[in-house]
Amino acid sequence: MDAARLSCGSAARRRSDVALGLGTAAAFGVGEPQIAEDNWPRALRAYLVATALGHLAWETLHLLLYMIWAAGSWAGNAFAVVHCAGGDMLIATMTLVLALAVLGDRAWPARGFGRVLAATIAMGVGYTVFSEWLNVVVRTSWAYSDLMPVVRFAGLEVGLSPLAQWVAVPLLAFACVRRSANNKAQRRETKP
Repeated sequence: MDAARLSCGSAARRRSDVALGLGTAAAFGVGEPQIAEDNWPRALRAYLVATALGHLAWETLHLLLYMIWAAGSWAGNAFAVVHCAGGDMLIATMTLVLALAVLGDRAWPARGFGRVLAATIAMGVGYTVFSEWLNVVVRTSWAYSDLMPVVRFAGLEVGLSPLAQWVAVPLLAFACVRRSANNKAQRRETKP
């Protein structure tokens, strides 16, 4: 009975992931996933590297959308980019850890991939809305330039670039996770 309950739960999870369009590699333009179930360390490394590079690039590219670009020196701008990318890495790591702790599976990324992806993005976007409000409106730690497109909802104005960042970078990182895990599984299949 316990085994039947476990398999039904796993099947229900897989069905919900597929219904969301998140639980299969098809979400990334490839066929059914071939992922070994002991890939989480490799997946975590892929996530961290892709996240670090993605946030560093994004912070560099959207610096023009903040007032610091015009007011700061080259050294000050470089420090801001590294500082913000470092903060992004802490947020990205914590959102992934929380998603894995609450929704993950010991065989992640082979199981629970879609749930963890969706939760990681939701928490990242949620924190971004809070942080942008806190730092732009309340603390006035930074300000948007006139070039920053803003999204208005619930009485808040939030920069479109940071919102897009917390969707695009995690999607890129999870695509790297999926690719890394698939590559390891394929290497296992080709070993004699």
